[in-house]
Amino acid sequence: MNDRAVSLLDHYEIEVNRTWKGRGAILCDSDQGLLILKEYSGPADKVKFQDFLLKHIKEHGTVQAESILRTKEDEMIVYDQDRVPYIVKTYCEGRECNHRDTEECRQAVATLASLHDVSDLSAYGELQEQPVFRIEKEYDKHNRELKKVRKYLWEKSQKTDFEIYLMKHYDYFMNNALQITDELRYYAYEDDSYGYSIVCHGDFQYHNILQTAEGSLLINFEKCVRDYPVRDLYLFLRKLLEKNNWSQTLGDMLLESYNKVKSLTARDYKQLYYRLAYPEKFWKIVNFYYNTGKAWIPGRNMEKIEKLFAQEREKQLFLESIFK
Repeated sequence: MNDRAVSLLDHYEIEVNRTWKGRGAILCDSDQGLLILKEYSGPADKVKFQDFLLKHIKEHGTVQAESILRTKEDEMIVYDQDRVPYIVKTYCEGRECNHRDTEECRQAVATLASLHDVSDLSAYGELQEQPVFRIEKEYDKHNRELKKVRKYLWEKSQKTDFEIYLMKHYDYFMNNALQITDELRYYAYEDDSYGYSIVCHGDFQYHNILQTAEGSLLINFEKCVRDYPVRDLYLFLRKLLEKNNWSQTLGDMLLESYNKVKSLTARDYKQLYYRLAYPEKFWKIVNFYYNTGKAWIPGRNMEKIEKLFAQEREKQLFLESIFK
């Protein structure tokens, strides 16, 4: 981040004591506590809805979350001399949720359930202005990309070891992706209106959960979106389960923690099943391979694809056990 961005703090009614660089941001000790200045990459009108959601969460008081500061001119976005947009948010001393600590992960899921409990905005007109995210459309896009890459690989005359290995298993995962998308479209949307009154965090991962002296603090709501609340639960579960070889015990514990605060419905479980069943990790590996230079394929790609194949049986056993 450019040091000149620090001058943007002059737009705010704050007294700055000192600043220092964080990860892709500038931290600021001020008379209003610890703040963070960072680039904003979303649409300009989205930040208004984000601010509305965060104020709604704060009013309920059951979940700790960041807040967005307004400038002296009552704006939420400031621009540097190159017209790069920035926002200033509250921050707190703390550390990321430890994804290796089962108890912290259970608490994170309980916090997520509390967030979903208070982020129902069905009574507010602001919600209707936000587009609804449809996961099957996202999967359709992924599937088109998978077909395109398969065609590219079939037509390539000389293949690397990685490409040969990838092709050996390609049809299994692509056919799985197509089947899951078709079933999701057919079975998971009996009631189109269900679930879309709740606003998801959109990027609920352990690095967006800070452990502080006052408890868990949720940050980085830039991707908040109207979607089924299981979007957040799915993302958190998938990341942890991939790191733990799709442990059924861990999955049961995390779902139990969520259900203790907010009960998942049959529709929720159906949505969660299809999102976990879709081979998103395979698509990510293929997408990264296709959109980067192919003259030299990083060894890490082979490690990822080998691990994915090795875990596939455990993943299927997990899905059969948890969603039987």
